[in-house]
Amino acid sequence: MGKRQSRPWIVSDELWSLIEPLLPEPGPKLVAGRPRVPDRQALCGILFVLHTGIQWEYLPQELGFGSGMTCWRRLAAWNEAGVWEKLHLVLLKKLRSAKQLDWSRVVIDSSRVRAARPGPKSGPSPVDRARPGSKHHVLTDGQGIPLAVSLTGGNRNDVTQLLLLLDKVPPVAGVVGRPRRRPDMLFADRDYDHDKYRRLLWKRGIRPVIAERGQPHGSGLGIFRWVVERTISWLHGFRRLRIRWERRDDIHGAFLGLATCLITHRHVQRLWDL
Repeated sequence: MGKRQSRPWIVSDELWSLIEPLLPEPGPKLVAGRPRVPDRQALCGILFVLHTGIQWEYLPQELGFGSGMTCWRRLAAWNEAGVWEKLHLVLLKKLRSAKQLDWSRVVIDSSRVRAARPGPKSGPSPVDRARPGSKHHVLTDGQGIPLAVSLTGGNRNDVTQLLLLLDKVPPVAGVVGRPRRRPDMLFADRDYDHDKYRRLLWKRGIRPVIAERGQPHGSGLGIFRWVVERTISWLHGFRRLRIRWERRDDIHGAFLGLATCLITHRHVQRLWDL
């Protein structure tokens, strides 16, 4: 994915040129006081929290990113305005126009994270002594580029998110013809082994390739499924996503959406390095 930046929370000019047009106009100041922290600096503060996992109230003021509460409010407002979904679509369009999206297959998987503060979309984890937890569900293309993500409680069955994630894949333009959002095949592990969902996938024109329960260990799908496991590893490389610290599910979901955009943006950057 390229060289690791020494300060990955600093927003590059190229990334900012993509994000700035998507940000909503700030509302009028109701009370006179300090000037508004510029959006670019606030975004750097949000990225600092995402990368380091630091608590909002301990965001170092000497960095010039504003207070933790200021950055928290911007993250909530931008998430409510759908900024990360719009940015993700812009990035996917760039990849498709360069013929870098593999629609021949998609791969789905999930990962559990502990919830330090139980809230909406958290639940008793069946593999962690019923401690509160959440799940990150990820759908990628054949190369591991994230197409859709979702957040659920730790006790939700993986297969319940299969069709929901497929529906979350945006219509991606970038080439002549209709925008595309439907893959040819879907690869999944045994957690998605349900005949009902196989029939629903066939009905959508998607060929299911799902490992079956009760078969000897080793489905042979690992040569295709490893890409989604790598993408989940990239997501959890952002320390704020390793443990769910937020009680509000929309804030944790905002971090998840932002991290998805950053991973997709790395793939876009690779186009310029070729």
